[in-house]
Amino acid sequence: MPAGLSWPEAAALALLVLAMLVTLCRHLWALRWSLSRDRASALPLPKGSMGWPFFGETLHWLLQGSRFHSSRRERYGNVFKTHLLGRPVVRVTGAENIRKILLGEHTLVSTQWPQSTHIILGSHTLLSSTGDLHRQRRKILARVFSRAALESYLPRIQKVVSWELRGWCMEPGSIAVYSSAKTLTFRIAAQILLGLRLEEKQFKDLAKTFEQLVENLFSLPLNIPFSGLRKGIKARDMLHEFMEKAIQEKLQRSNPEDHSDALDFIMNSAKEHGNEFTVQELKESAIELIFAAFFTTASASTSLILLLLKHPSVIEKIRQELMSHELHQQCECHPAGPSPDTLTMQSRDREKPRFHSVAKDVHKDQSQPLAPVEEGSLQSGALLEPILPQSSLCTGSQLQAPSRQSCHCSSDISLEKLSRLRYLDCVIKEVLRVLPPVSGGYRTALQTFELDGYQIPKGWSVMYSIRDTHETAAVYQSPPSSFDPDRFGAARTEAAGRFHYIPFGGGARSCIGKELAQAILKLLAIELVSTARWELATPGYPAMQTVPIVHPVDDGLQLYFHPL
Repeated sequence: MPAGLSWPEAAALALLVLAMLVTLCRHLWALRWSLSRDRASALPLPKGSMGWPFFGETLHWLLQGSRFHSSRRERYGNVFKTHLLGRPVVRVTGAENIRKILLGEHTLVSTQWPQSTHIILGSHTLLSSTGDLHRQRRKILARVFSRAALESYLPRIQKVVSWELRGWCMEPGSIAVYSSAKTLTFRIAAQILLGLRLEEKQFKDLAKTFEQLVENLFSLPLNIPFSGLRKGIKARDMLHEFMEKAIQEKLQRSNPEDHSDALDFIMNSAKEHGNEFTVQELKESAIELIFAAFFTTASASTSLILLLLKHPSVIEKIRQELMSHELHQQCECHPAGPSPDTLTMQSRDREKPRFHSVAKDVHKDQSQPLAPVEEGSLQSGALLEPILPQSSLCTGSQLQAPSRQSCHCSSDISLEKLSRLRYLDCVIKEVLRVLPPVSGGYRTALQTFELDGYQIPKGWSVMYSIRDTHETAAVYQSPPSSFDPDRFGAARTEAAGRFHYIPFGGGARSCIGKELAQAILKLLAIELVSTARWELATPGYPAMQTVPIVHPVDDGLQLYFHPL
């Protein structure tokens, strides 16, 4: 202790010195990044703060969530700098700014994913490829989502959706919507995109393994025992082992020209382009397909159900449109044997209080779907054409009968018929505008370039915001925060402007499966409004988490589903 100073005075002096050192360190940290600007450019760096030494603003970002970006956008503008997860980042909002980023793929910027994601998904994926290799792979995979392919998927998707929704309606307790939506989208991916025929236990095991893979995609790149990366690799290896058996069966079949699922389309398309895929490439492509379809479509499905619940008038308009196009289903039912044990439900001991009933009963002659029949015991990886019953709807009284009804409906949904449903198309677009499944994306600057009057230095990360762009677009006549499907109607021009609305991204890396995703959402909406009503099982609506995928916090959207 310095001579002549008491303990309180010495402590105060020490705190003062510490505060001066911290302030000095922060100023030196800010100076370090100011000096990193590209001196060949006369433009300044974007406004913003680089936070604390080494940590940047990562802690604020984690604690504040979406408020972190909105508060800084209000303070610094649509382009601002920050420092997150050990890297300098430029956050970008606004149609014109995002247009330059998305159209600058391969020239101005390159896609950026964590190292752990590349390790787990593999090097032969669309996600990992760049330049000419990316263009070539995208051309091959485009066949999976061609109009002919979508037409072949559509009736089978409808049957799976009908079956899952029937299970929700028969559940005596509440349904955790996000978890149930993930089950639905994984079933679509496994049965229809990959052509897998699975017993229910196999399906659940495979879904659990895949979820473990996805949960560890964004982990530290440390391949040590009990690490996230090690768990992700273990899940990947289990999935690859399963898929290899399935792929080998496909390669050994008698008529290789037949194709009815995505893997078939990939193999045939690769041959046509003179680039036959190896088994390893096919395994990685199969897992990437599920990854692309799984969480994002489940997120959008959950958002669709939530927003329809909040806006019952929209449900009525969809029903009226279905009636006007004669897409309500006429069904004939007759007694059938006991239900297959592939339909599994988690029964609750007692029902919970119900709140906010919506979706009024209409058309009591409509009916509920019959569960898919799984025949026999199949080895892991068995690949057969999925055999599902005709899409059907059975009334509530039939659902609750001891002996279920076998129903056959004259419903021939096609892409052409879906395209006639203009209002439903507006609803899906508005759901994806208000709650885009992915809030934004990351790129790395390949060269220094200008954006909104600022320089973006080479090597810096660029984080563009889909959600903020949707919320702040000036082209909308009605408030962007409101749920208004009519904003996309033919009578309005406010939706004009390609990059004001970007739920599927844009440019060279726009979502290749966006047409399939929209078709799934439309089929889900049709089945929902035609066959069910749903209500909250909790006193209020849950908060929504926006990173990395939009979903209810703690799977908090709990609903009761009832057959009409």
